[in-house]
Amino acid sequence: MQLFAFGINHKTAPLAVREQVAFNVEAMDTALRDLVGHGAAKEATILSTCNRTEVYCSTNEPAQAINWLANFHKLPADKIEPYIYAMPQEEAVKHAFRVASGLDSMVLGEPQILGQMKQAVRQAEQAGTMGFMLHKLFQRTFSVAKDVRTQTEIGANLTSMAAAAVKLAERIFPSIAEQRVLFIGAGEMIELNAVHFAAKSPKQVTVANRTLERAQTLSRRFNGSAITLNELPDQLAHYDIVVTSTASQLPILGKGMVERALKARKHKPLFIVDLAVPRDVEAEVAELDDVFLYSVDDLSEVVKDGLDSRQGAVKEAEVIIAAGVNEFMHWMESRGVVPTIRSLRDVAERQRRHEMEKALRNLAKGEPPEKVLESLSNALTNKFLHAPAHALNHAQAAEREALLDAVHRIYQLHTPE
Repeated sequence: MQLFAFGINHKTAPLAVREQVAFNVEAMDTALRDLVGHGAAKEATILSTCNRTEVYCSTNEPAQAINWLANFHKLPADKIEPYIYAMPQEEAVKHAFRVASGLDSMVLGEPQILGQMKQAVRQAEQAGTMGFMLHKLFQRTFSVAKDVRTQTEIGANLTSMAAAAVKLAERIFPSIAEQRVLFIGAGEMIELNAVHFAAKSPKQVTVANRTLERAQTLSRRFNGSAITLNELPDQLAHYDIVVTSTASQLPILGKGMVERALKARKHKPLFIVDLAVPRDVEAEVAELDDVFLYSVDDLSEVVKDGLDSRQGAVKEAEVIIAAGVNEFMHWMESRGVVPTIRSLRDVAERQRRHEMEKALRNLAKGEPPEKVLESLSNALTNKFLHAPAHALNHAQAAEREALLDAVHRIYQLHTPE
């Protein structure tokens, strides 16, 4: 079994492709069990965010694992193949370390990806697809990411996606304090955005969610109100700024709903940030007048603010990651000798038991303990040394030198002058 990682991200695939292979929380357990159950992998973890869908697995069939991704989403393989990157062994380890450290994110150094990766690991553990190899990989991944974030300035001068959304809104409206803000969803991304927008003291804050209780819990933090998604068609027109990020597989805001809201608003500008993958807002909404619609990919230019000051930290982070990769690969290579060590111990244990049984029989016969112990130690010594002595005595000239070196190293022998 080899360690293998593959997927697509914001660097290799547009949003229209990424949303077709995204996994929501409800489907994750089924997907993980399907991937392992069909023999494409022995162990598996799936990381699915707005910017990436990646599979980390232990497999003997990398091509089969890649094909599984398209098959699970009922897509032709050639539809996503041009956007897929695949990384075996050492490349997979390095990629996992870089992703967790924020070096592969749209927002360089952003911290949310580490929490998302930890959540992916928890989901794999719950699904029963997290084996020894992946457990060790992610244990080391989180350790390296912690070192990067504590020993470098990778997170300094960071412009988050939430801060970028506020900056874009301020380009449209002279003052957010005069605007009404609607958040659709109640997850971590919405919470982060709510914090940033609330700092601008908007006229009104409302949270819309499928579950009213969750919406109320979040809205109370910002002295806001809560509604259900069913109320959106009647309520949308009351808001100037809309930030949406749900796990819905279908759009929440359709073109028709937004058109009706614009008409009721008498064509006052409507600013929408869609942070969901798959998208919460139909793409056709962008064609409407008086609508300013931004997706996660549209925020990429804004979040580059402060990037130059973090480039020096990237070099430092890469050094930490390289050291971590070397250490992990050494551990993986050492795992290759485990079966031999286990076999060696089994042979020694059989010999020990055999001689122990013989010694106990001799004691039962009344033989002196000193004589029994001497016989036991001599027999064990002879048996343990028989195999290496036999190999040396029967070695061919071409292999004798290498065998002698190995024996000296194993038994820490010193050749007399």
